[in-house]
Amino acid sequence: MSSQELVTLNVGGKIFTTRFSTIKQFPASRLACMLDGRDQEFKMVGGQIFVDRDGVLFSFILDFLRTHQLLLPTDFSDYLRLQREALFYELRSLVDLLNPYLLQPRPALVEVHFLSRNTQAFFRVFGFCSKTIEMLTGRITVFTEQPSALTWSSNSFPPQMTLLPLPPQRPSYHDLVFQCGSDSSTDNQTGVRYVSIKPDNKLANGTNVLGLLIDTLLKEGFHLVSTRTVSSEDKTECYSFEKIKSPKALIMNETPKPETIIIPEQSQIKK
Repeated sequence: MSSQELVTLNVGGKIFTTRFSTIKQFPASRLACMLDGRDQEFKMVGGQIFVDRDGVLFSFILDFLRTHQLLLPTDFSDYLRLQREALFYELRSLVDLLNPYLLQPRPALVEVHFLSRNTQAFFRVFGFCSKTIEMLTGRITVFTEQPSALTWSSNSFPPQMTLLPLPPQRPSYHDLVFQCGSDSSTDNQTGVRYVSIKPDNKLANGTNVLGLLIDTLLKEGFHLVSTRTVSSEDKTECYSFEKIKSPKALIMNETPKPETIIIPEQSQIKK
């Protein structure tokens, strides 16, 4: 295979190399126009065609071009964003394949792992939908007690404390971890952690935090479907929640012309 048969794309910083014939699978698509130089939005930079779009989602689009099949991971949830990309590239066949996924209600799953050990409580929340984790991250704040330097006095006991806010940790897009309570190996007067969850904004500790977290998920439309003990040694409890997500309509940023519909037969939508 000669280098002239290949094309390299830089899509949002991710590099893809494929055949010209693969990109031209659908002659009416924007990708085919890109290779013919008919679409001025795509620029050649350093021997690569730069496309200012989502590179992660483009990997699924390229796989579709190669196989004419839509194979997605079992935990995939970004159907609307993938269809938006398919509309941008004007791949009508891919848009049609995505329509059934958008019309099906799909459950959003969340697991809350809770471990109470001595005077500390540990939480790990895992969500198959990253939007749920983002929502909880924005609502949960961990406050840790620290001695106030301005009011510290050798004659004052206990010392006056200041609460410093800390965000939950995000090991990945799909989970967050935090803890509360005090470390029994250190001075009990310092380092105590409390948790506040919006909109209540109450400082809580231990099992009270678990109650607030469960209440927050229930108010968001989740249903508790099961509880179990993950580890018999440390007695980690797992609470599983499920929420059926209703299908949402695709919303375009630009105002369509009177004769244009959301998913046209031959899309002419341009970003």
